[in-house]
Amino acid sequence: MSRFAFRVLVLAAAAATLGAPMLASAESNVQTGGGALSATGRLDFRITVPKVLFLQVGTGSSLVTNTTINLIDFVVPAANVGDGSVIGATAASGDLGNGTVTAKVIGNNGTVTLTSTTVGALGNGAGDTVSFGQIATAASVLTSATALAAPALADAATTSTTVPPAGKIVNRDAKWTFSYLNAALVPPGTYGGVNANNSRVTYTASMP
Repeated sequence: MSRFAFRVLVLAAAAATLGAPMLASAESNVQTGGGALSATGRLDFRITVPKVLFLQVGTGSSLVTNTTINLIDFVVPAANVGDGSVIGATAASGDLGNGTVTAKVIGNNGTVTLTSTTVGALGNGAGDTVSFGQIATAASVLTSATALAAPALADAATTSTTVPPAGKIVNRDAKWTFSYLNAALVPPGTYGGVNANNSRVTYTASMP
């Protein structure tokens, strides 16, 4: 190796050694003297939190997307057709059974507006209808101190309710139980279904 090449390698190694401390993010400090000494070292911290909004109506887990759509199914006994007897849903209806679903909303940027939307009254495919106004929703406490209120159901309409935050945080849930009011005598048939005959209700949460 030539003397020139050796000198270049030595200088490069020295530069790397001097530059290495500049890559560290922590601070160092040295003090000398005969009396009491105090040395300091400082750090900066940063946490980045995204804005999040989560809505669950039926099957699901907090802050996890789930594509399951539950069916709420009512079967009216022949002896009670249109007599005003409130009809509960079948045992298999909803993730909690008997027409009850888990309802939950989580947000971290202020008031959440919760809406329900339908495209029209429930139909039976033969031109007859049953109004969504005949389906009631009762909210009861699940885990949060105050149950999450449900927006009412209406034909070809969007209804809404607001969920106030604590600070900027919304974390509310409830058990929503659906029932058929059975207030009118209607023609026979299956009204609604699985995404059929205007059966589907879309719930939407929105946040600033």
